[in-house]
Amino acid sequence: MAAKYERVAENIRHQIKTGRLSAGDQLPPETTLAGDHKVSVSVIRQAMGVLRAEGLIESQHGIGTFVRAPRQKVRRESARHQWEKDRARTAEAERRTTGATERDTGLSIDDLEFSANYQIVKADKRIASIFDIPTGTKLLRREYRTQLRAEGSPLNLSTSYLVHDIVSENPKLLDAKNEPWPGGTQHQLYTIGIEVDKIIESVTTRPPNTNEMEELDLSPGVAVFVVHKQTIDTSGRTVEYSDVILPGDRTELVFETKLTRWDKR
Repeated sequence: MAAKYERVAENIRHQIKTGRLSAGDQLPPETTLAGDHKVSVSVIRQAMGVLRAEGLIESQHGIGTFVRAPRQKVRRESARHQWEKDRARTAEAERRTTGATERDTGLSIDDLEFSANYQIVKADKRIASIFDIPTGTKLLRREYRTQLRAEGSPLNLSTSYLVHDIVSENPKLLDAKNEPWPGGTQHQLYTIGIEVDKIIESVTTRPPNTNEMEELDLSPGVAVFVVHKQTIDTSGRTVEYSDVILPGDRTELVFETKLTRWDKR
């Protein structure tokens, strides 16, 4: 049997999804909602917490609680990596037509704004261990932000690392002015003779820190996905590593695993 706060949350959620409550509509005060649902104010607060965590409502201090405008959804599939590899050797004109973000969102390039920030840094113990390189090795650290033009916050926070001495074989890879790079990282690696063999992604969840809450425009109670992505070439060497922070209220992670069929007997 559903708890009282879950029933209240489902009732309000249904009103939002069916259009009875629209984006920008203000919800009644907690005491009014408590009376309408014949529950205590504490139950209403629990229900509001659930709806805020789902990104359906937002509270403005001293004003009230409002239905939040739907945020752009991102459906991130494991098949995206093969899609990127298939495009790595195609003509630049084709690679410029779309990218992984457009694939994940169904949007066009014109819908998005992109920025990149490059820095030369030294590998700390954690990153050095991932690359199997000495601590202090020179790295190219890249921060990427892509956002919908109609929204004021990025779709995710991505920080990528490459070993500087490897990618410096192509000086263009060291210049952020060449971003967004048609074909993304897999094509960048292709330009220096590297073929990606596999990608390992480890996914965890946690509460966001203060900076993440502000930059991703998260409501209190919304968790983030943390994707640790390790790109490995055909020799077994890690050639790129990235940490990607994804907002939990607008991200769907999809993993499809093809299984080997049994031999017919």
